Amino acid sequence: MNYNNPIRHNSTVTVRVTCAIVFACFSFAWIYCFQSDLLAVMQHVLSEGRTVYHPLVGAILLTAFLLLIQLVVYASTQLKKRSHALTYLPSMLVLALLTGVSPKADGSSIFDWHWYLPVIVLLLWFPAVWLARQLQDVENDRDFSLISRTMWINMLIMALQMMFVAWVGNTNAVMHYRLKTELLLSEGKYKKALEVGRHSLESDADLLMLRMYALAREKALGDRLFEYPVTGTSDQMLPTDGQRRLLLCPVDSLYRFLGARPVTPMAPMHYLKLLLARQSSANRQQSAVNYYLSGLLIDRQLDRFAREVGKYYALDDDLPKHYREALVLYTHSTSHPVFVYHHAVTEEDWRNLQELERQYPDPTERKVKVAEQYQDTYWYYFEYL
Repeated sequence: MNYNNPIRHNSTVTVRVTCAIVFACFSFAWIYCFQSDLLAVMQHVLSEGRTVYHPLVGAILLTAFLLLIQLVVYASTQLKKRSHALTYLPSMLVLALLTGVSPKADGSSIFDWHWYLPVIVLLLWFPAVWLARQLQDVENDRDFSLISRTMWINMLIMALQMMFVAWVGNTNAVMHYRLKTELLLSEGKYKKALEVGRHSLESDADLLMLRMYALAREKALGDRLFEYPVTGTSDQMLPTDGQRRLLLCPVDSLYRFLGARPVTPMAPMHYLKLLLARQSSANRQQSAVNYYLSGLLIDRQLDRFAREVGKYYALDDDLPKHYREALVLYTHSTSHPVFVYHHAVTEEDWRNLQELERQYPDPTERKVKVAEQYQDTYWYYFEYL
């Protein structure tokens, strides 16, 4: 017996503790940092609004529950050495399925996985555990330190399982932007809602609807709408058609903000025209006016916009930014405009844009160069998107 070179780290406790720490950190970060908005919406939908999800408490409780599942699996399998990380697969599977859901704007949910996925995973896992249990008895590993071969085999298995969770879980950026935006809207945090995905070019019609509501609440719809990616048409800017609804934010608060609830499903622009026709100039909701005018701009109806804007705004220097841009564009692109609009600063910007476009004959290069300076203008939306 050699007492001069005793073998240290001959306990599997190090492996088990390290795997537990790695899993707990991953699970908590995945739930709290990446999926809290999804879980909040799903709990709201499933409970029909009777309960509220708390991100921190939810992440702690779910992580503890998943660790409890692992303890049960470990007690049943007694995998301690190279394959100890396999005891976390059921917990990883539950975590993946729990966050592999996509709430739709109509209130339903889509599971981003098929029913046979967990069946296949478990059918592969059971024989793998059986084989690992047989091999564990003949493994001659004696070193279980942080830099041992056994440890790194377990870390590789953990990494593969975490990749599986990310593959099955909902990682759609636009979906998460929409859910987080609606969460903030439901809390009345309109400025924070406008910062969600602020610098991303990814968007969809549902996210546009939520951003327009936040902008209208901040009285900035006519000034900042085209600073965000605008996707779709005016038909998607309000949930008046009965095909879509808000998941968290009370839709009644939106209709109170605009002035009235639609009696029957109808197109947003039709709803807004009826709303404005029934409101006198004394009690007219300016939010409804800006929705209506913004809808015309989204649909690129410049002629109609030019005829309508004067009914609600004085055509002076105090017009919102995008309305000024639209009127300058209308003035310079129409042979016989109903009126000629002048605004010195906006017209100077327009001339600079024309000069910039003439410098780049290639359409692709021209679009890139124009986007660098004018991406947040109505002109860029009208000409290039």
